[in-house]
Amino acid sequence: MTLNIIPFDSKYSKDFYNLNIEWLEAFFEVEPFDREVLSNPEKYIINQGGSIFFAKINNTVVGTYALMPLPKQDAFELTKMAVSPKHRGLKIGQQLLDHCITYAKQEQFNRLLLYSSRKLENAIYLYRKFDFVEINVENNCPYKRCDIKMEYFLDKP
Repeated sequence: MTLNIIPFDSKYSKDFYNLNIEWLEAFFEVEPFDREVLSNPEKYIINQGGSIFFAKINNTVVGTYALMPLPKQDAFELTKMAVSPKHRGLKIGQQLLDHCITYAKQEQFNRLLLYSSRKLENAIYLYRKFDFVEINVENNCPYKRCDIKMEYFLDKP
């Protein structure tokens, strides 16, 4: 199995939407903000200075993640990370996260932030494995499902 991680191409916008909607519906509810961003990834992510990447096996998109700029926090948010149910357990999330950190270092980002839920024990374990640390969640968190915020400083070797 060869996994390729490729940058955003609008022809995969539907995959970005479907992977994330499936994940949200399985664990939470789809919030209006989610649906808006997922339906318009170029408007809300790419055109705002963000990035989206896709994990592909052969010609099938099996995972994705996005980086959205947070200028007021001098950071990029790691968001919309999802792996297809059929491909979970193959360390694709780990490869996406490794790619994310490598890309952020190449782009000389200061730090990464993410919002998550403690309900997602495997994800939280993975973030900690990659040296993300828990910080306080602000009162106006953009996601109802959020009960944990984590950061990663990119000046690490």
